[in-house]
Parts: sequence; structure tokens; C-alpha cells
Amino acid sequence: MENKEKYYIALIENDGQLNEIDLGKKIGLNEDETNEIIVQLLAEYKIEYAEKRACNYSLMKRVRKKNNSR
Repeated sequence: MENKEKYYIALIENDGQLNEIDLGKKIGLNEDETNEIIVQLLAEYKIEYAEKRACNYSLMKRVRKKNNSR
């Protein structure tokens, strides 16, 4: 989905400055499309809900897997 990637990149660049709906509008999405993309990104564990700034979503921190073969 092209809009999902576009929104994800915008979310990275936004760094919490705009709320999630305004960020969607900035790239040409309506509120329903934005909410649908947020749900998909949450399901893919790319973002998480975190009330910190204007935007209630932030990027997930990548967890490194331990190498148990040693």
C-alpha cells in the first residue's frame, strides 16, 4: 500500500510535531484512511501508542534477538 509507506515515512520525519490526523491530512489522506493505516502499522508492530507529544504514536524500538548458540 503506497499510502501506508508514505504515512510511515511522514511519521518518522514528523517526530511528534503534528498529531496523527493532521499528519495524514498534510500528505493528502482523510481521517478514515489515516486511522486505517494506523491500525495496520500497529498490527505490524511498526508503531506503538505513546502519549508524549502532539502525535500519540511513535516508532517501535527494534528489539535485537540474542544469539543463543554460544
